[in-house]
Amino acid sequence: MKKVKITAIRKTCYPDLMEKYENPIQHACDIEEGQVWIANGWAKPEGFCDSAWDSISAFVMTLAHGGGNFYDGWMKNPKSAMISCNDGFRPVSFYLEALDEEADA
Repeated sequence: MKKVKITAIRKTCYPDLMEKYENPIQHACDIEEGQVWIANGWAKPEGFCDSAWDSISAFVMTLAHGGGNFYDGWMKNPKSAMISCNDGFRPVSFYLEALDEEADA
């Protein structure tokens, strides 16, 4: 099993949707563009957002186990994926890429 690098590529925000549909919340997303995590196999990296993990974990698991080429050639690098979290108000796009490094046992 391989390690998988997870990079926050873009974070967007839709204030018009937040104003119209979201109840005020005290704590929103802490993720910043450029942040990097390394998944040891398909284990969630420490401190990684639980909600975002729910969105990307199946892709991380596939990449960690040597899979890829999602959707018949969607990505230029077949051992990668661009997946967004499921927050419709402030989605974050993550670039996932399998590393050559083996996961720790």
